[in-house]
Amino acid sequence: MYQGFFGKHGLEKVIAPGKARAAEVLEKDVVAFVRGRLGLDPDEQQERLLRESGSRVLVNCARQWGKSTVTAAKVVHRAWTERGITVIVVSPSGRQSGEFIRKVKEFVRKLGAAPKGDGDNRWSVVLGNGSRIVGLPSVEATVRGFSAVSFVVVDEAARVREEMYTAVRPMLAVGDGDLWLLSTPAGQSGYFWDAWTFGGEGWTRVQVRADECGRMSRAFLEEERAAMTEKKFGQEYLCEFNEVDDGVFDPAAVQDMVDESVEELAADGFRVRV
Repeated sequence: MYQGFFGKHGLEKVIAPGKARAAEVLEKDVVAFVRGRLGLDPDEQQERLLRESGSRVLVNCARQWGKSTVTAAKVVHRAWTERGITVIVVSPSGRQSGEFIRKVKEFVRKLGAAPKGDGDNRWSVVLGNGSRIVGLPSVEATVRGFSAVSFVVVDEAARVREEMYTAVRPMLAVGDGDLWLLSTPAGQSGYFWDAWTFGGEGWTRVQVRADECGRMSRAFLEEERAAMTEKKFGQEYLCEFNEVDDGVFDPAAVQDMVDESVEELAADGFRVRV
């Protein structure tokens, strides 16, 4: 008989040997797990990302490729199959971190579990095996206190502050955790561009252009190309690190002025900061 963690995670049950073996294989194979348990059908490039086992990974991809969704699935698989680990997901804003955790919760529900917060962090999920997934905005002060982290994902890394990136790296030291940076390019500056261009063999690089994604039609891409400059199109859809002058203010400078500790509330049709 095989004893394992299937069904509601954290509740052990004894099941027939044949079914146990099938369930064990399903949980160990991340792509099979994502398809069979999470109901997500990844394309070839997404399968590659799911199976990627590198400890330092750079993902340079086009807009709307689905990087956040497939990474959320990978994060859930990691937390579901390993006991007591901590996964940290960093995004440029609280809204984006909340959206990532929303995807995580959807996947956890498909596993037959009720997603619960960890009681300490606004955007978090804790599983029955003690593993937790925590989403953080790009505020350096929010990462103090985390240690022995198993997996750090920096989503839209080209738009996450440099000081935040510097702050999360030491969290991986004790547990020798994994660090993944995922982003659409944003010019020829910053740690994401630097790691992609000059980071050397210590990084595994994954690149996915829009014209390599079967879910984006040629007609749509041609429409987008006509609607923007070649440099902008190259950056957003072709993974090119171009300097694009398309705004009055520097996005990084604007982000630096945002106080993520201030919560946003909705009242009588208005959104207010408190």
